[in-house]
Amino acid sequence: MKKLLALSIVAAGLITSAFAQTLKVGATPVPHAEILEFIAPELKKSGINLEIKIFNDYVIPNIAVEDGDLDANFFQHIPYLNEFNKNKDTHLVKTIGVHLEPMGVYSKKIKSINELKNGAIVSIPNDPTNESRALDVLASAKLIELDPNAQLRTPLDITKNPKNLKFKEIEAATLPRTLNDVDIAVINTNFAMNANLNPTQDALIIESKESPYVNILVVKDGNQNKDEIKALGKALQSQAVKDFIANKYKGSIVPAF
Repeated sequence: MKKLLALSIVAAGLITSAFAQTLKVGATPVPHAEILEFIAPELKKSGINLEIKIFNDYVIPNIAVEDGDLDANFFQHIPYLNEFNKNKDTHLVKTIGVHLEPMGVYSKKIKSINELKNGAIVSIPNDPTNESRALDVLASAKLIELDPNAQLRTPLDITKNPKNLKFKEIEAATLPRTLNDVDIAVINTNFAMNANLNPTQDALIIESKESPYVNILVVKDGNQNKDEIKALGKALQSQAVKDFIANKYKGSIVPAF
């Protein structure tokens, strides 16, 4: 009887492992990986082992999904995804929207944007969509004016620059490290929070919550209807995640569902 019981336990374990599925998802550390870590136990109950791969980069996790090394990623918004597909000839698609991370303007040299001096140096992201977005944030504060006909705006599309601001285009992940060298930096919230900057407390200017830049779950086209991807999307859009975002991020990140 003991041998039969032992064999039954082993068989049950083999059946469970046969039905368990590992889902590899790439994410930037904050808040994306934290949100994924929060839902991992719930997914495990339904037989999905969530394997979270951390990136401090916007290119590699998209290439990894395209090549099949990752099942999905969670770090970007639609304007960035569209531009990436266009430039890299990738076939990536949105499944769901999860949250908005309002972009902010930060400084170690001034306490108010009104203190910004003529000729100030400004660091902004160097990828096309986030650079355009950063310039929109500066324009919303009337620091600059932009050509309304330009699609993805760069400093060349600035039509009025009354403070004669000087721009440095920097890789998005490294922008927090520029704060000692520039007057202000326009930083994506995930990288700001990773550097212990809280958008609602530390930003001199913060992007409107009406922004179109909702962060999305992305897969390779053709995989969006897989059961495990749908389960991941359902978990990410749960009330539990909405509460987690509200409690942990205190308004610096806003649910988009």
